[in-house]
Amino acid sequence: MIVPNTPRVRLMIKEVWRPLTVLFVWDVIVTVTYFVLPFKAPSLPLTLFGSAIALFLGFRVNSAYERWWEGRGLWGLMINASRSLARSTIAFLDDNDPGVVDLKRTIVLRQIAYVHALRNRLRKEDPAPEVLRMLSPEEAKEGLDRQNVPNGLLDGTARRIAEAQRRGLIDTIQQTQLERVLVDIANAQGGMERLKNTPLPMQYRFFPEIFARLFCVALPIGLVESLGWATPAGSTVAGLMFLAILRIGDDLVDPFANDVHDVPLTSMCRTVEIDLLEAIGDEAPKPLQPEKGVLW
Repeated sequence: MIVPNTPRVRLMIKEVWRPLTVLFVWDVIVTVTYFVLPFKAPSLPLTLFGSAIALFLGFRVNSAYERWWEGRGLWGLMINASRSLARSTIAFLDDNDPGVVDLKRTIVLRQIAYVHALRNRLRKEDPAPEVLRMLSPEEAKEGLDRQNVPNGLLDGTARRIAEAQRRGLIDTIQQTQLERVLVDIANAQGGMERLKNTPLPMQYRFFPEIFARLFCVALPIGLVESLGWATPAGSTVAGLMFLAILRIGDDLVDPFANDVHDVPLTSMCRTVEIDLLEAIGDEAPKPLQPEKGVLW
């Protein structure tokens, strides 16, 4: 996620310079052709076309932003649920039992490993290094042996909580409260996987893009009579706006793609790690800092 509020023109140009270069060359060709050939193209109702294109692009950008914001909201819920799980576990389990301290640490460390594994799953990365950083190979095996690693880790946490209830370490009411937190975590994960695995409908992706590009092609034909030799500059600037809006939709449609515009999953997982390690009295790492204005 880009942190500075000031737009970076260099980044915007970098993302659209290829189609923008093609558009400028086309604008020059249309302008030269207009003054060299005796044939004059008919004027085009650019205002009508532009309004229709803007409507299509507005639907697409709004839909993409809703997906991005929902992804950010689901990760906010995940952070809060992780804190609640650690707090309830520490409060409910009695330190008088020798095995309770290890059980507390295990549940908290498993939750840290879980959020890192979920981040890796959403970004289609290998979760094993992050899971093994927090858990022993024996503790991590039941999760890493599953296709859905974070879900396997969550199932293991639920079994440990159930075992604590059978041993009399917590009562059924406390187990129900902890299970409710696990359900919230599972629901948040399901929402993230839905966003990741369900793209925008084809109509939202194909038609705005094809119509915007056709409009950019027709733009110099409609402007050359009024702008004359300034058509390449005017048409290219107008085309830049439409291409930039198209790019915004592409950047926001997948909030977990590990791009500079996406939800900063690494930073939020670090936040969970810091809070939960401090809750059990362990040394915690420092918060993640932006790199060149980008928070990952």
